[in-house]
Amino acid sequence: MLKEKRFDFILKNLEQSDLLTYEYIAGELGVSEDTIRRDIDYLHRIGLLSKVRGGAMQRSKNPLNFQDRDQYLKKEKDLIALKAIRLIRDNMTLFMDGGTTITAIASMLPSNINLRIITTNMMIVSLLQRHKNIELIVLGGYYHPQTASTVGNSTCEQTKGFIADLYFMGTCGVHAEYGISAIVNEDAEVKKTMLKTSKAVIALANHARLRTASAFKVCDMAEINVLITDLPSDDEALNDFRSLNIEII
Repeated sequence: MLKEKRFDFILKNLEQSDLLTYEYIAGELGVSEDTIRRDIDYLHRIGLLSKVRGGAMQRSKNPLNFQDRDQYLKKEKDLIALKAIRLIRDNMTLFMDGGTTITAIASMLPSNINLRIITTNMMIVSLLQRHKNIELIVLGGYYHPQTASTVGNSTCEQTKGFIADLYFMGTCGVHAEYGISAIVNEDAEVKKTMLKTSKAVIALANHARLRTASAFKVCDMAEINVLITDLPSDDEALNDFRSLNIEII
């Protein structure tokens, strides 16, 4: 079957259903699930649908504002946060940028841990108020409501004054060929700056971010050290990243 006909089938059926699975589409069209996965990857990249674990959903169903995104795929983000916490040690200096997965990490930090956290993420400030042993440095700039974080030239300039042991990077797209990408250009610029002054970079991505690319490139995959996802490390969705000399958790 021509791919254009497959695309038409997928998009028309999404108008009638909140979610379509790879298995359902492949069965209806008589093609392999790998073929459908590639189709959905492409349709996601050009903005016609949203890729989720096991299939696709209407783009309009994928929340855009921070408050809605905080609850979207919450279990998956919590799993990523649990994996990330294991990398944090007392007396580290951390960069934590904007994003709902970063918020999940902040909410799980032990109450007695000693850290210095440098962040643009306005949503974690209230979460960390009870942590007496965390020195919290909030970078200035102008507030970007979509990312609930500070961005801009002044944010980047302030970032250059620090060196972080670990940088926990929220992501919008993670692709073996195109690297890490962001939806908002100003957010991408802050990420680039944090990356340059970090000893180790940990990219955080739920399954819906994998094998996708957003408009603004942050870095190549070779520039990160660790990729943390909500998937088991042996999941086939991670196969594209196995030859890239990064640790997958």
